[in-house]
Amino acid sequence: MDDSRITEEDLPPFVDATWLKAHRNNVVTADVRWYLDGASGRASYDGGHLPDAVFVDLDACLSGSSGPRGLNPLPAPEVFAHGMSSLGIGDDTTVVAYDDAGGVIAARLVWMLRALGHRAALLDGGLAAWTGPLETTPVKPTPATFTPSPWPEARLAQLEDIMAGAAGIIVDARSAERFDGSLQLPTDPQAGHIPGAVNVPCRGNLAPDGRLRPIAEVRRAFAKVGIEDATAVISYCGSGVTACHNLLALEHAGLGQGRLYPGGWSEYGAERRAELG
Repeated sequence: MDDSRITEEDLPPFVDATWLKAHRNNVVTADVRWYLDGASGRASYDGGHLPDAVFVDLDACLSGSSGPRGLNPLPAPEVFAHGMSSLGIGDDTTVVAYDDAGGVIAARLVWMLRALGHRAALLDGGLAAWTGPLETTPVKPTPATFTPSPWPEARLAQLEDIMAGAAGIIVDARSAERFDGSLQLPTDPQAGHIPGAVNVPCRGNLAPDGRLRPIAEVRRAFAKVGIEDATAVISYCGSGVTACHNLLALEHAGLGQGRLYPGGWSEYGAERRAELG
């Protein structure tokens, strides 16, 4: 694979299907379908995926073990590197990731790679944006060399930062119903949200066709809650997955890079419940 023609400067956080078709021989396409209700993303992949796409198991490659740090904590750097290597993703590989939810799941992989300085983007509109035929034969990639790197502290917020009143705007990417506590999923330790947080549901970044809304609309949505500079943002959700979509949308809109709170409500809510006994 020769992807020397693709540079970090010309790879925004979102690319469209036309871009992917033009560059497909120089990228690894990653299928990151995963469902909160426990349905099998692998089964969806086997039922039809983009040509030459590899399947990325979010639980195995993009998350550590559930525990005190939340439901989907970031994996150890060595675990992530091993997962990427086994998928044929190396230090110099360009990745385009997609799912069937407008990118709100695949954003996790793209954010992780970009945070480490790798070239990665979301396929705008996800699976539905692809107009060509799908394949059902699993891809067997050739392992690549992916060097483990520590997760950059400057791109992360931890529970201790939140509890101490971290400076900035804390943004909840979950639905309005989960944010205001009128809906509590079985995965939520309790109803509600982090005190002082504002709500920008990540799925609101998407137009009805599943593609990212025009940049001006994205900017207006964040401006309504006082965000005009992403460097002041800490993004969270239930467990640090869909929160990545808000961060990528902010970056794509030219507002800069914010921080991810990977523990999310699954960690913070559990901690507060334990404090209250």
